[in-house]
Amino acid sequence: MTISSEKKHVAVYVFPFGSHPVVLLNLVLKLAHASPDILFSFIGTQQSNQPFFTKPNIPNSVKFYSIHDGVPEGHVLGSHPVEKVDLFLQAAQKLNVPWIPVWPPLSCSLSAHFYTHLIRRKCAENNAKDRSLDFLPGLSKMRVGDLPDDIINCGEDETLFSKTLASYGEVLPKAKAVVMNFFEELDLPLFVEDMRSKLQNMLYVGFLTLSIPLPPLPPSESDETGCLSWLDKQKGESVIYVSFGTTVTPPPHELVALAEALEESGFPFLWSLKDNLKGVLPQGFVERTSNIGKIVPWVPQTQVLGHDSVGVFVTHSGCNSVYESICNGVPLICRPFFGDHVMTARMVEDIWEIGVKMEGGVFTKNGLLKSLNLILVKEEGKKMRENAQKVKKTVLDVAGPNGKAVQDFKTLVELICH
Repeated sequence: MTISSEKKHVAVYVFPFGSHPVVLLNLVLKLAHASPDILFSFIGTQQSNQPFFTKPNIPNSVKFYSIHDGVPEGHVLGSHPVEKVDLFLQAAQKLNVPWIPVWPPLSCSLSAHFYTHLIRRKCAENNAKDRSLDFLPGLSKMRVGDLPDDIINCGEDETLFSKTLASYGEVLPKAKAVVMNFFEELDLPLFVEDMRSKLQNMLYVGFLTLSIPLPPLPPSESDETGCLSWLDKQKGESVIYVSFGTTVTPPPHELVALAEALEESGFPFLWSLKDNLKGVLPQGFVERTSNIGKIVPWVPQTQVLGHDSVGVFVTHSGCNSVYESICNGVPLICRPFFGDHVMTARMVEDIWEIGVKMEGGVFTKNGLLKSLNLILVKEEGKKMRENAQKVKKTVLDVAGPNGKAVQDFKTLVELICH
């Protein structure tokens, strides 16, 4: 490309999996409005860029470019998502440009990738999942079992993705800055101090998928899913909201256990469940619970979590879902699946104390009933709701014009402008 010498040019190279493209595009749009003289090239695969081609209000300074995803022509992908990631990384390895990486997942999970080799040595000495990570600054309440599989797994079975993550301690200190999709005020102080000692700049720019303060709820009748109108009819803080994002589906026996617990609890529930999975549910469940439950294939999640009738969010612990719950002050029941989910659930339960993780890490009927009763009935649940409101207030305060996220964003703008 030929770029005018009068304008600076920033190439944004996307990791085209999960929610990463959305997070990065939101950051780019903020930067484009703050720096109108800079050109941005948003580089992803055809598949990851496709949803943005029709997105309104994209500034002229942001251009999309689609690159090869690394999958050889005619290659049939297996069922495991890591294969696609590995092929993409192989195609990307030859790049050699100055960079400012953005870390979309939970911030403290970065430490685990920084210390992968140390963790593996410690685990070789004692592979107990309940062992504390007290040898990592700020992570003493975390456990070995909270770590992503890519950190623990090594040897012949280690994937290219895992090897790439394990190299962060060597490459990230060379970056001009590392941008965190988080607020420093919610983080672990010793972790922050440790990472700052290793990185040139560590910039917390807030939740990149949310505009804070959240906009007011729209008129209920404008919600085509009918969720808001249905929630209007329920009592305050009484509804169980269930959703596992767009990439996670619990195994059939867990969906059955979840359904049985919802039915026996007697609480009203709103469940975001794809239509093709309804056949897995217990026979007659949908009909028997039609007076207290609503099942829809898609939910306007941020709006639902902002409704006064929602009392608890049953989630996979994906960071975007947890951040939306935090911004609305809703307690959580976490059933983590992979990646940083378990570390996020640990933060929810033991650091912020705004929810619980499922006993044994999976859905069972009795386990979920116990968690629902704890949050919606018992005194401990009242304390969690109070804590959730405190965390929400913290976010509202620090997201304001005098908060550190605004200052760190200004620093980011300066870095890309000079």
